[in-house]
Amino acid sequence: MIVLNLQCEASHPFEGWFASSDAFASQQERGLVECPVCGSTLIHRTPSAPYVARGKPGPAQPQHDPRALVAQFVSHLREAASKAEDVGASFAQEARKIHYGDAPDRSIRGQASGDEIGDLIDEGINVLPVLPDKEDLH
Repeated sequence: MIVLNLQCEASHPFEGWFASSDAFASQQERGLVECPVCGSTLIHRTPSAPYVARGKPGPAQPQHDPRALVAQFVSHLREAASKAEDVGASFAQEARKIHYGDAPDRSIRGQASGDEIGDLIDEGINVLPVLPDKEDLH
């Protein structure tokens, strides 16, 4: 796993985690890498240097509130889900079609049971359940 420093055309910096540089290039070519701030898929790598600890540790870094980080992460997930194609109750079937190349590669969202999600994961199909926002429950 590698962590790349990335930036979109609007100069929003962010990090991306990829299996390799080739994995990043492949996902970028298919338009799958997008800015978490504005959704742009025009992304490029920015220079980064490896971290090497030397000598005595410096001053303590400020600690981030884990709850705030989780809330921010969930907010980004919901935003990404809102931009995905809603395939409704056909989610598991459509995810399989995409995975096996029988449908165009794209972001989808929909409903699936716990068993369906488990089966998809067992097949090596990466899915991420995202709970709806409280407003979406009413």
